[in-house]
Amino acid sequence: MSKRVLVIGSGAGGLATAILLSKKGYDVTVIEKNESFGGRGGVFKAKGFQFDMGPSWYLMPDIFEHFFSLIGENISDHFHLKRLVPSYKIWLEELSKPIVMTSDIDKDSLTFESLEPGVMKNIKIYLHEAKRKYEISKNTFIYKPFNNIFDLIDKSTIFLWSKFSVISSLNKHINLFVKSPIIQKILQYPLLFLGTSPYKAPAVYSLMNHIDFKMGVFYPMGGMTKIFESMYSIAKKNGVKFIFNTPVKKIIVDGKKAVGVIVNNKTISSDIIVSNADYHFTETYLLDRKYRQFSKNFWNSRTLAPSGFILYLGIKKKYKELEHHNLFFSSNWKKSFSQIFYNENLPKNPSYYICAPSRTDISVAPKGCENLFVLVPTATNLKLNDDMIKKYRKKIILHMTKTMNLKGLEKNIIFERIFTGDNFSKYYNAFKGTALGLSQNLMQTAIFRPKTKSSKVKNLYYVGANTNPGIGVPMCLISAQIVYKRINGITHGKPLSNFDTNFTNSNEKV
Repeated sequence: MSKRVLVIGSGAGGLATAILLSKKGYDVTVIEKNESFGGRGGVFKAKGFQFDMGPSWYLMPDIFEHFFSLIGENISDHFHLKRLVPSYKIWLEELSKPIVMTSDIDKDSLTFESLEPGVMKNIKIYLHEAKRKYEISKNTFIYKPFNNIFDLIDKSTIFLWSKFSVISSLNKHINLFVKSPIIQKILQYPLLFLGTSPYKAPAVYSLMNHIDFKMGVFYPMGGMTKIFESMYSIAKKNGVKFIFNTPVKKIIVDGKKAVGVIVNNKTISSDIIVSNADYHFTETYLLDRKYRQFSKNFWNSRTLAPSGFILYLGIKKKYKELEHHNLFFSSNWKKSFSQIFYNENLPKNPSYYICAPSRTDISVAPKGCENLFVLVPTATNLKLNDDMIKKYRKKIILHMTKTMNLKGLEKNIIFERIFTGDNFSKYYNAFKGTALGLSQNLMQTAIFRPKTKSSKVKNLYYVGANTNPGIGVPMCLISAQIVYKRINGITHGKPLSNFDTNFTNSNEKV
């Protein structure tokens, strides 16, 4: 008889875990509180527009390709990737014209040299170092099931720590190579993908610049939802069962071992439970106090990734001024990060992001129309009333109109939906309304991040952005592989391989 696995939540980590374990022969059921799969990667349609609700940047294509290859799938059979050229466009208060970035360092060097003559010599050294950090981290570090501090001490990680700047702040590290405040911003902005600040993030995360400038930015035609649709389809093909519109009320523990869950006043038994739900929510609301690893004080002392003030806008006009990805950086850069981590109000002078996928993909908007996803990073745990939301929405629309020359934007809006921290809490049980989870600062990285396996309950595992290796869809795919390693007794830190899984024998029940 095959071992039964219950996966709570169907975000990227939950779907990936379900696929890996089902291919190994486990009997897997996914329980999802919402009406469909995807978690923060959900999608909705309205008035002919299709909106990806969360992730919008397709980065680290090698991580996606590795995962699909691992499960015996050709990624190109599931969706078509288009490389975005240019990668993104940046407006800055300090400049009268926007900057266009291409992820082609030879072309981008012209932009950098115009901002700081002679800087490319240092940037090439910086990017070479970033590449080595990425390669070493990927092959020895981010796939590792951390158990204790000694897991940080092996030949590869010692080399990484001794050869390159790793634990100083990224801001200080970048300052060694670049003096232009504008170039510094361009190198620092990817830290928002990790829900952290360049003033708090360790310098190891300069690897994000290698991902940006050397690997490029892509888009799956049909929307980011294609990733999740593909994983759902693959999971179903491998026998995974799904239960939707069903919140889990409690994880049942017997003899310090997870044995099932309670849903709709009924018990579903299981041999293994994997929670892809919010880590804090799982610990605090689904487990009895004696089985929780972390106290209330622990959670309240954590640094959370920002929340977000999001506008989903359907526009009855095309705006040639926009690229697929667009960023606005305020002039007071350090203060803008302080506002989204430590302020108790909406940012007064925000930096923000606009995704216009209809610039690349005509299928996501009616003919002649534009689909806009507008994200303003904000502090968590904000208390917003309808009047505050209405006024801030107007502020952002006016700012976009003026700064990016989007003439007539307000009057051309034919569909609108607003999403705030309260919605993140409601839809995803997100702690204090964080959009991404635990920030990835030095003391919340690797061994210092909540582990993928409970230390108090046997056969209870955690997957997703709040555990290792961290935030982002690629990281969640790796998190699932770490959980697979733990369940199947694999201890090495290398990427999971076909040798480890032996999925050719996946019809044999465990």
